[in-house]
Amino acid sequence: MKAKVRRRYLALKIDSREKIGQKEFMDVVWEAVLRLYGEYGASKTNLALIEYDAEQGAAVIRAAHTELDHVRAAIATITEIAAKPAAVHILTVSGTLKKLRKKLEYNFKP
Repeated sequence: MKAKVRRRYLALKIDSREKIGQKEFMDVVWEAVLRLYGEYGASKTNLALIEYDAEQGAAVIRAAHTELDHVRAAIATITEIAAKPAAVHILTVSGTLKKLRKKLEYNFKP
């Protein structure tokens, strides 16, 4: 019997002076994971873009819980997106989207 897939959702903040498209963003995330862990390591992460807001510079991505540390390390290495200086910060991590939104609402009230 196959084990249940456990996922983690990461809320990210993209700091850049210019707008970044969602394809550009995910390309850079995948490149960072591939650069650090190779194709086999990248395939184990099960990365997926769940939400993206170019105006706010915010994103939510999904990753396998066993590879969370690898994804966090790869995100920390991002210094530019589409040849534009940028930084990506992990705001919070959760096991469900509902809890992720609650954490964001609680921790980052205006």
